[in-house]
Amino acid sequence: MVSDAGQSLFSRACPVGAVWDLTLTCIVTPTQTGGGLFRILLGREGRVWREALAAVLAAEEDLEVVAELAHTDEVPVVAARKRPDVVVLDHALPGSLTVPDLCEKLGAALPGSVVLVLMDQRGGALSTALARLAPRVGVLTTDATPWQLVESVRQLVRGETVLDAKVAVAALTARDNPLTDRERDVLRLAADGAPAKEIATELFLSAGTVRNYLSRVIAKTGARTRIEAIRIAQASGWI
Repeated sequence: MVSDAGQSLFSRACPVGAVWDLTLTCIVTPTQTGGGLFRILLGREGRVWREALAAVLAAEEDLEVVAELAHTDEVPVVAARKRPDVVVLDHALPGSLTVPDLCEKLGAALPGSVVLVLMDQRGGALSTALARLAPRVGVLTTDATPWQLVESVRQLVRGETVLDAKVAVAALTARDNPLTDRERDVLRLAADGAPAKEIATELFLSAGTVRNYLSRVIAKTGARTRIEAIRIAQASGWI
């Protein structure tokens, strides 16, 4: 066992085939890959988390991160130019394109590529839509270990199905989502604490339109307040 848990995630590079345990200790085991270099496009909001994930992936000798993006609308354009083998996406990546729509677009534009979506286990409705796209699209929860992330990428490239058990349970128990894509976009930003004017600027809407969307969301969820609507939507896996 080789342990360097005291070092930063950004400065450490485990050998190919090494296991990352919960303490970020590097455990060297025989490599399970069959050679070749797989190109990865990474989409994740938040520079710190995006660069942390990129460091984990790039530390493997058979993986190369060719682009790091923070918006869904950038993904099709950059993917067409970089031609990645794997696209790793945060389920809450902001943009006018939803993640399921983006997966469909990537499948049409890059038929040889695969997509790994990282999401929390509450996203039942979203995971149901993504599960239909297996094995080209895989789903992994955000509490997975770095080693599970790396192995999931390799499994998808080999044509194997990747569907986290927690996500599968959430998909089976999910209620039908009554919210439109735009209502979900507005509610996600509201859940982050953004006021109506800020949401309007982010989504290129008027503040009045944003308030109308929030009113409709409250009515559809049967909530009494915006906070309660957010809680219900999150618990149901709608956002």
